[in-house]
Amino acid sequence: MRMYDIIQKKRDGKELTTEEINFFINGYTEGRIPDYQASALLMAIYLKKMNKRETVDLTSAVVNSGETVDLSLIKGIKVDKHSTGGVGDKTTLALGPMVAACGLPFAKMSGRGLGHTGGTLDKLEAIKGLRTELSKEEFISIVNRVKLCICSQTANITPADKKLYALRDVTATVDNISLIASSVMSKKIASGSNSIVLDVKVGSGAFMKDLESAFVLAKEMVDIGNSVGRDTVAIISDMDEPLGYAIGNSLEVIEAIETLKGNGPEDFVELCLTLGARLLLLGKKASSIEEGRKMLVEVINNGEAYNKLLEFVEAQGGDTDYIKNTELLPKASHIIELVSHNDGYIKSIDAEEVGKCALALGAGRETKESDIDLAAGIILNKKVDDRVEKGDVVAYLHCNDKSKAENVAIMLRNAIKIGDKNPIHKKLIYGIVDNKETIKF
Repeated sequence: MRMYDIIQKKRDGKELTTEEINFFINGYTEGRIPDYQASALLMAIYLKKMNKRETVDLTSAVVNSGETVDLSLIKGIKVDKHSTGGVGDKTTLALGPMVAACGLPFAKMSGRGLGHTGGTLDKLEAIKGLRTELSKEEFISIVNRVKLCICSQTANITPADKKLYALRDVTATVDNISLIASSVMSKKIASGSNSIVLDVKVGSGAFMKDLESAFVLAKEMVDIGNSVGRDTVAIISDMDEPLGYAIGNSLEVIEAIETLKGNGPEDFVELCLTLGARLLLLGKKASSIEEGRKMLVEVINNGEAYNKLLEFVEAQGGDTDYIKNTELLPKASHIIELVSHNDGYIKSIDAEEVGKCALALGAGRETKESDIDLAAGIILNKKVDDRVEKGDVVAYLHCNDKSKAENVAIMLRNAIKIGDKNPIHKKLIYGIVDNKETIKF
């Protein structure tokens, strides 16, 4: 078998066999296939696409390129949640404790952020002492005791994906449904959970900008998950405006804590309830979505979800005083008000532009080597459809480098449009995809 022939075959729009896909992934992971040939095949896949069988085979080959995590020693059905990424997306920080407080094991291996703000691990590092580098034995032990653990992925999970993604990033081949779906699902499958809920974001601040593409990606990932025996469901949610009010690592931790105390933003709470109810249904802790939602509301109202957060932080070596008193979390030395110059209504808040503003303040990474300022970020004071008077504060910029704030303030003002009231209130949830059907709301 020759790589030349595989490239030529896909270039001509023909279907690759399982053996050819395995040959490519194994050879590239082990360094026998050079970047220039891998790049050529990725471009051929980008242009000619893959069918469902090829995509499943590609995902399986990437999973098998490294070690997989065996969670059989964890009692019960293990669940996981994955978001395709957005602005202000601190969902795991609140959803994990909510689900675990209902008795469902939430076993998550997460990553760091590249772009707008940090990833889940970066956010957790705002809590003093909290460890995310855990052995598999520690991970399993904590999930069994606490029903919740969030740790970093081991270097040996899906090494092929790490190499392929780095190559896709510099060869303009990122934006392909099969390549995106296999990249996401290979990591979820290798991480070992039985059931997976995917939060597929759509809008200006998301990878998928339009609804049709978001539903296609959701269906592809759900099909992959279910084809390898993982109960998988996707929720398509809005990312035209940031989720909640907080954008930035420490700020998002505070908002997640407040949510577990019953003081969360309406859109963020609704998303957590929507995703959490699906997880409880997949984990057989609830017999219906309605029952699942009631269970989640109850653990927030009776304090069990907040207490579960404390238990989780303590189990991973974190200082729970940082949860009990959020003033201890990293704080910016400068907080700058952005005021409205007009009367009217918030017509739109461009999530992507707000994300870029947070990045410019230091809340994210421009490269993998960049340092994150955990205190930097933005707190919105208004959401889409809110009434605004001239002089009202629409947002607060949190920064430690005041010199950055002036330009960011201009960027942020341009990202927030004020005008007449929108005729129709936008949706938060656009639909659901499972192994049986696609439902659009």
